[in-house]
Amino acid sequence: MYEKITPPTTGEKITFKNGEPVVPENPIIPFIRGDGTGVDIWPATEKVIDAAVNQAYKGKKKISWFKVYAGDEACDLYGTYQYLPQDTLTAIKEYGIAIKGPLTTPVGGGIRSLNVALRQIFDLYACVRPCRYYAGTPSPHKNPEKLDVIVYRENTEDIYLGIEWKQGSEIGDRLISILNNELIPATPEHGKKQIPLDAGIGIKPISKSGSQRLVRRAIKHALQLPKAKQQVTLVHKGNIMKYTEGAFRDWGYELATSEFRHETVTERESWILGNKEKNPNISVEENARMIDPGFDGLTAEKKAQIVKEVETVLNDIWTTHGNGKWKEKIMVNDRIADSIFQQIQTRPDEYSILATMNLNGDYLSDAAAAIVGGLGMGPGANIGDSCAIFEATHGTAPKHAGLDKINPGSVILSAVMMLEFMGWQEAADLIKKGLGTAIANGEVTYDLARMIEPPVKPLKCSEFAEAIIKHFG
Repeated sequence: MYEKITPPTTGEKITFKNGEPVVPENPIIPFIRGDGTGVDIWPATEKVIDAAVNQAYKGKKKISWFKVYAGDEACDLYGTYQYLPQDTLTAIKEYGIAIKGPLTTPVGGGIRSLNVALRQIFDLYACVRPCRYYAGTPSPHKNPEKLDVIVYRENTEDIYLGIEWKQGSEIGDRLISILNNELIPATPEHGKKQIPLDAGIGIKPISKSGSQRLVRRAIKHALQLPKAKQQVTLVHKGNIMKYTEGAFRDWGYELATSEFRHETVTERESWILGNKEKNPNISVEENARMIDPGFDGLTAEKKAQIVKEVETVLNDIWTTHGNGKWKEKIMVNDRIADSIFQQIQTRPDEYSILATMNLNGDYLSDAAAAIVGGLGMGPGANIGDSCAIFEATHGTAPKHAGLDKINPGSVILSAVMMLEFMGWQEAADLIKKGLGTAIANGEVTYDLARMIEPPVKPLKCSEFAEAIIKHFG
């Protein structure tokens, strides 16, 4: 079955049922050490995980680690350009959950990105990036503790699908010709627009099924949060890209108000319900005027649409959501992408779960991580309905490899996400406690130590792991 690797002789497979993992007491979990600083941060992470599991469950639960290969390390074992060998793909598919360090992006032909390839091969459609502040972590913001968000990034579509043609290529030129001469003129809303003849061309697909399965998982996550954090914000640039990003927003609302009708309320619905609660005798038209301040300047057709919206909401959900009951539901709202970038800095405590598409999510999750300490403290998960891969969110930093100095926090916090996904919350809580206490005590690696005032002596990567374990309590 495998060419160059052998699974552990003890342990069992993790399986999936209805998109959720079924985890035995002694699961086999494949791990990819990672390139560059993976040689340092993975051993530190494995040590912390094993210590937490052992302390939490006193030997009743244990992970059997299964080393698999990707990136430069895979090429050393399997041969040149074998960045993602079949052995690794087979192991991840068979055992369901895996964890990995950072991987080199191959230069030249072949796979554009190993991380993107893994997401697409296993249909890991939800990239989950929690950004939470740990006391004592240096931050460029005055109140980083106010930010506690989880970014749900659609992982398989958008421009990351990688369907594009180089400027001057035969297919690219043909496509531009067809668009300019046939398709654009046939669409009146595009007017006289033309694509420059010397342009490269990329395709941005956003599907209803892809959008809604991401929003579904985001809402299910929100249901597990404390009431005060039960909110899902759809992030998009639908004011410009109406049929892709605008459709993502519309499909998100459709999913929320159909599949999760009893559990959710949209922001506009909350305004309509709230207006009637404050004034039981308010007319439908006056309610419409209050939820849309520009109402009086609208066309008669647009006014009728908003009045109809108010009537429909009151008829459909007043009984189940009115009289304040909507305040106990998951709030689903939406924000324009460029606006949310400044709002997570100026009003971070107003947001909880941000659900968005691939490119927006890539930018947004890194920006949020910067507020709470940078990518060294940024965990990540790629989750599908039959597989999940947890990973470091930073690069390989090869110049630091083997120096035992890099911050292992990203992989360690990704392991926390993995344990929580497995239902091993007790072990996950130990790691969060140990890491938080270590940072609060100034026991940190150089990347954080150099920003703390007054300066503290940095710990080695391996020493930071020991400090985390020491503070389990």
